[in-house]
Amino acid sequence: MSIWEYANPKKFMQTSAWALPWAIGLTVVSLVVGLVWGFFFTPDDFRQGSTVKIIYLHVPAAWIAINAWLMMLVASLIWIVRRHHVSALAAKAAAPVGLTFTLIALVTGALWGQPMWGTWWAWDPRLTSFLILTLFYLGYIALWEAIENPDTAADLTSILCLVGSVFALLSRYAVNFWSQGLHQGATLSLDKEENISNVFWLPLLVCIAGFTLMFVTLVLMRTRTEIRARRLAALLARERVA
Repeated sequence: MSIWEYANPKKFMQTSAWALPWAIGLTVVSLVVGLVWGFFFTPDDFRQGSTVKIIYLHVPAAWIAINAWLMMLVASLIWIVRRHHVSALAAKAAAPVGLTFTLIALVTGALWGQPMWGTWWAWDPRLTSFLILTLFYLGYIALWEAIENPDTAADLTSILCLVGSVFALLSRYAVNFWSQGLHQGATLSLDKEENISNVFWLPLLVCIAGFTLMFVTLVLMRTRTEIRARRLAALLARERVA
């Protein structure tokens, strides 16, 4: 069995129909456990107080914002190299989901940072790169909508995705490149001195897993919708010709 079998729309629809109930169930369980654990069963921070608990929304949202674009990059490369329509539709389906998580990350970041920084916004390297990533998401979605030919739209958005990947990676590693920013260092790190305490770290991992599963679930659902829409458009086109 080859992995490319799942690039067949019929095979993808069958497999995703089987996987979706499991994905939805695991998403609900992990989100409920992670958020309840994080918001109600962890202590307040000695410096930030209860505002530190925004971490359970901000960090997972930022994680998805970056990795959603990288997922779109992989799907776009598959389209460019192998011309599998499902991969192009998956990238298209992931963009609005990624944009939503990027906006959540920006808003929760402002709410979290304001008490510490004394401002809602600063031209910090990571904040700025996230803002640029948001604009790339908007541009990607707009480009899909502006071009009628789906193959041409997939080609051009794939190129845009390649360019935007620079800012997706920059959003992740900006604090490592520039030390003058206000944003703190990496929340999750293999360095025990830099990593957050286990009392916050463990529920955060559960929340990240929940947000990741939610992203996968939403992308599967939206990709199925895009495939149905493509089939409907093809049928309508045949009727016009007939």
